[in-house]
Amino acid sequence: MRATTRLTAGLGVVTVGLAITGCGHTAGQDRTTTPTSSVASPSVTSSATHSEAPKPAECRTASLMWTLVLLPTKSSSRRHARLTAANNGPKTCVFAGYPDFIVHNGKANSIEGVGHGHPKKVTLHKGARVTVDLQYTPRGAQGAGDYCVKEGEALVSAPHNPDLERTNVPVMDTHHAAAQIDACGDSISMSLPHYTPALATTTR
Repeated sequence: MRATTRLTAGLGVVTVGLAITGCGHTAGQDRTTTPTSSVASPSVTSSATHSEAPKPAECRTASLMWTLVLLPTKSSSRRHARLTAANNGPKTCVFAGYPDFIVHNGKANSIEGVGHGHPKKVTLHKGARVTVDLQYTPRGAQGAGDYCVKEGEALVSAPHNPDLERTNVPVMDTHHAAAQIDACGDSISMSLPHYTPALATTTR
């Protein structure tokens, strides 16, 4: 009896190596962006030194142009006059107080001006004026007394100026004619000095 031998073809197990191709995954490198912090530097303000303008000096007697005018009045017991000083100098000055004012008969009798109140400083630019109104008792008025002076000029000086700088100012009436002060009593009353604008000049 023929023995039939069946060859069972052994299936060779072929191990197929799967080549795993790794897909190239490019990992993006994360860049950390540091924000630029702009620190504001404190602004340096250069303080320019502004030199203050020098304050004007007090007025000098010689730099002022003086006028003394008798004013018309209907009163028989009081007389009025007006003393004016105009800045005739090149610079602004300050009229700080009452002027010295004296009416005298030679070196004998004299009557001085006396102010009442506390005057403010008056700044005078070139050409500007300061005015002081005067009142006095005339000769022959009731209660005038016997102490009187009669003169066609007065001695004046700017406030705080030395006596040596006094100047003679002629007395005039409102028509610019020569006149005289005929005053009696202990003093001549002076009002507070007040500012008077410069006279306007007319150009033809």
